[in-house]
Amino acid sequence: MTTNIQGKVVAITGASSGIGEATARLLASQGAKVVLGARRTDRLEALTGELRSKGGEARYKALDVTKREDVDAFVAFTLKEYGRLDVLINNAGVMPLSKLDELKVDEWNRMIDVNIRGVLHGIAAGLPVMKRQRSGQFINLSSIGGHSVVPTAAVYCATKYAVLAISEGLRQEVGADLRVTVISPGVTQSELAESISDAASREYMREFRKDAIPADAIARAISYAISQPAEVDVSEIIIRPTSSPY
Repeated sequence: MTTNIQGKVVAITGASSGIGEATARLLASQGAKVVLGARRTDRLEALTGELRSKGGEARYKALDVTKREDVDAFVAFTLKEYGRLDVLINNAGVMPLSKLDELKVDEWNRMIDVNIRGVLHGIAAGLPVMKRQRSGQFINLSSIGGHSVVPTAAVYCATKYAVLAISEGLRQEVGADLRVTVISPGVTQSELAESISDAASREYMREFRKDAIPADAIARAISYAISQPAEVDVSEIIIRPTSSPY
């Protein structure tokens, strides 16, 4: 087990699949106490049961990150169950790609609500707790889309650029007690592409994702960032498939 992860209380949003699920599995196996949040509680229940059956410490709670009261309740639940919050992983995200002239305004707003407001809600809920503790770490999921823009992804990329900006501002503000890490995955196996309603964009993304790396590759990067000594802040990690030019 990883010494600096053993016993840490880690809350994960978007934990019912993909990167969130893989991260929960890995960290629980390394001795972390994980608290899982997502809308699909049937999946959370199954995952929590599996982790416990293997000797892990896990709890779950229904969570919609677009609702501040939900995120506040998620953090309060974590404190009730385990007494502290060492790491909050703001992982929940959506990616319904389309060209701007398709005018899918509802989908734009959904990305803004989940990908930006969801992260801000996590910070608003977790920051007072970590400041009281004088310790803690935020791990915010951005994307290679937060570093470059491609057609059909303008709004999605904008939300991921925002995650970078918010995280860097937070890092500069919190001082020496807290750590802030941004993880920027390249093409990774997940359900993100299934949220694309535009047929052409969905087909393109399915082809693009053929060389996707497994979600546990991202989980290992998250584990690395958490496992560093308290005085070491891994500010950002970008993980891509070896074959990807992007």
